[in-house]
Amino acid sequence: MADTPAPYAPSRIRALPSWLLGRAAARGHRLVAEALATEGLRMMHHAVLCAVAELGPVSQAELGRTTGIDPKDVVALVNDLQKDGLVTRTPDPKDRRKNAVEISAAGQRRLHRTQRLGDEANAQLTAALTDEERAQLVALLTRIVAPGE
Repeated sequence: MADTPAPYAPSRIRALPSWLLGRAAARGHRLVAEALATEGLRMMHHAVLCAVAELGPVSQAELGRTTGIDPKDVVALVNDLQKDGLVTRTPDPKDRRKNAVEISAAGQRRLHRTQRLGDEANAQLTAALTDEERAQLVALLTRIVAPGE
């Protein structure tokens, strides 16, 4: 899909880092969402699948706390991922009252493909930059997102 031009904003607004970051984020979000959609995955499902792969087996409660996703939404997202065979949910061996969520083999394969698609979308987002500029952008954005760390 072709990039849509940014809506009109006065020149003073267009020069603000907050406006530019918002526009870049919107473009990046759209590119990644379109890429993930080719694999039948939405961004929140991809984020949860990534977290389960990194943290798993993990309780749904811990998954919600770690990702900052509302517990009710975590349940719905995990239900969707389980329905598609991308995760399994079994009683947590540490606390049988809780469920442990773990990525399945099919989930690993899908995650591998969607991570590649996400990387390609991010490369498209930053295509106007050199490798050095891309690394510098990531470093600067990291400082903005987490000042003082």
